[in-house]
Amino acid sequence: MSIWTTAGRVKGIGFTGSPDQLTTVRERRRGESDLVCDNGMWFLLATCEIPERERFEPVDWIGVDRGIVNLATTSDGHNFQGRRLSRYRRWHARKRAELNSRNTKSAKRRLKRRAKKESRHATCVNHKISKEIVAVAERTGRGVAIEELGGIRERVRLNRRQRATLSSWPFHRLGAFMAYKARRAGVPFQAVDARHTSQMCPRCRHTAKNNRPTRDVFLCRRCGLAGPADVVAAVNVRTRARSAWVFATMPAPL
Repeated sequence: MSIWTTAGRVKGIGFTGSPDQLTTVRERRRGESDLVCDNGMWFLLATCEIPERERFEPVDWIGVDRGIVNLATTSDGHNFQGRRLSRYRRWHARKRAELNSRNTKSAKRRLKRRAKKESRHATCVNHKISKEIVAVAERTGRGVAIEELGGIRERVRLNRRQRATLSSWPFHRLGAFMAYKARRAGVPFQAVDARHTSQMCPRCRHTAKNNRPTRDVFLCRRCGLAGPADVVAAVNVRTRARSAWVFATMPAPL
């Protein structure tokens, strides 16, 4: 890498990144790049041109349900559990409370660094989850569907600890990561109505609050279908995606 400085152009500056990042910069970089200093660390912001693949016609859909205990659950039954992450975030919350109580300049600087560290960690987790889900969809010729979470903070009833987690965890960023990774891979992607996906039976369509006797368990009061609640919700997301795709791709009437 070479950059312009007040003393002229400096050449041969080394930089590093993940294997994917280095490959992208080497093959796709276009135009100028910026060098930015953030908290004593230097970052190269490279402009890259990434061509989007042509979107394929899906043979089916992978429904994805997002949550707190399980960060994401697919209609295939794959859970991305959040217990370890929850412990990590609670530990950060305790440290933030300690620093806030001191109210010193040093504590404020440490709070700022800690917030950035926690944000980077959340971004990394979201990238890993979205990358794996989109890779499975691409390999199996399926699309990815998530539930539209608009107003989730107002709709769900949670205890105090869960409310703190919900307020701090970037749920929408996980959906955004899946959307752009799907677009790059040519994988169809859509968000469907989230209403009653956790209360509706995917077999008989009976919908009731008492179909969820506990947070983790689904038990249909009409037909007796039972299973993990998050998987049932993801299956309902998949079913809605199938119907929505038919309407979205239906030829316009003459």
